[in-house]
Amino acid sequence: MTDKNLFKTLKERGLLYQCTDEDALKKALESGMPITLYEGTDPSMNSLHIGHCIPFCILRRFQKAGHKVLVLMGGATASVGDPSGKNKMRDMLDKETIKNNIEQIKKSLSIFLDFEGENPAIIVNNADWFKGYDYIDFLRDIGVHFNVNQMLAKDLYSKRLAEGGLTFFEMGYMLMQAYDFVYLNKKYGCTLQYGGADQWGNIVAGVELQRKLNFANGTNINLIGATNPLLITSAGVKMGKTEKGAIWLDKEKISAYDFYQGIYQTPDECVEMMYALFTDIPMNEIKDMIKNDIVSAKKRLSYEITKFVRGEADAMQAQRMSENLFSQGGDDAPVVKVSSGINICDVLVMTKLAPSKSEARRLIVGGGVSFGGELVKDFNFTVKENGLLKKGKKNFIKVEIV
Repeated sequence: MTDKNLFKTLKERGLLYQCTDEDALKKALESGMPITLYEGTDPSMNSLHIGHCIPFCILRRFQKAGHKVLVLMGGATASVGDPSGKNKMRDMLDKETIKNNIEQIKKSLSIFLDFEGENPAIIVNNADWFKGYDYIDFLRDIGVHFNVNQMLAKDLYSKRLAEGGLTFFEMGYMLMQAYDFVYLNKKYGCTLQYGGADQWGNIVAGVELQRKLNFANGTNINLIGATNPLLITSAGVKMGKTEKGAIWLDKEKISAYDFYQGIYQTPDECVEMMYALFTDIPMNEIKDMIKNDIVSAKKRLSYEITKFVRGEADAMQAQRMSENLFSQGGDDAPVVKVSSGINICDVLVMTKLAPSKSEARRLIVGGGVSFGGELVKDFNFTVKENGLLKKGKKNFIKVEIV
């Protein structure tokens, strides 16, 4: 038997955004019987960043509730590239790069899913079933069920069409992803696909394809597609990267401190969703916490997610480093303690006002840095006394000599 409260949990935590048949999903999840679901990801990079993790957090809840989870690696679809939300064609990856990316990503998935035990998650690769599928046969079996006019009307192609550069190569992506759903139903009994809201068009295509196959073959297979909301900032940008770079899951790509600080930079409007995804804290408690003290809420969020992804030791270390480096000073300005004679570029990098020394020098040359009320014009400038270090108009830190 499964946890019958999963549907209620998904709704309460805002993790169910769109659904092709919400009543059917509710009935299935409240029946107490396990279902099989999948989420697909194209291995276009050799690591995942925090923005990629939303569906995996949701799959984790399904697995813990007793349902069967499949993770689809798009070894075939990554060779094409998803045109969703893009104004130009994605770079085409060679097969060896895709293979290496898959192996690297698999390491991160164990953070979210259990691949052992009585109900292990299964990783599948659509390159396995597209390999050897004759092109003519695929068009006759699958392509015949897709209307080009209807495809072009979908949002996922809008930017590519606006730029006048949509290729036939990319048009095949939707057919491939739709077939994935049909294939996984046939082999594993998979009846639910979950994904980000930007994948709605592709997900619906799979559901509609099965309906057309039902009509053609006299079958009665009902597939359900569902999406989670995207983490979108007030500027309309998907969360996952900061101005200092991506918040990678791979420990070799980012330090514990930078990971922690990256989470701390979560836009205020995304904090509630991040809590809903990565923690089991009740939503009323989350809402009260954010309403009463957003700064403390972000600190706790940074610790909880760092602990979840990297472990408690890294979370405690990053928390200590943050508290020691940025002890709160007067006038709401964070304070950094440095040795006399330190180079200004080193201070900019140390305080994360600049991601690198070369960027620090560029900021100084461009007139973007001041110290003690004076514009810094020389990147060989050394700090020998207390003062306020400013980058631009909004970023400032009190520097104290120890």
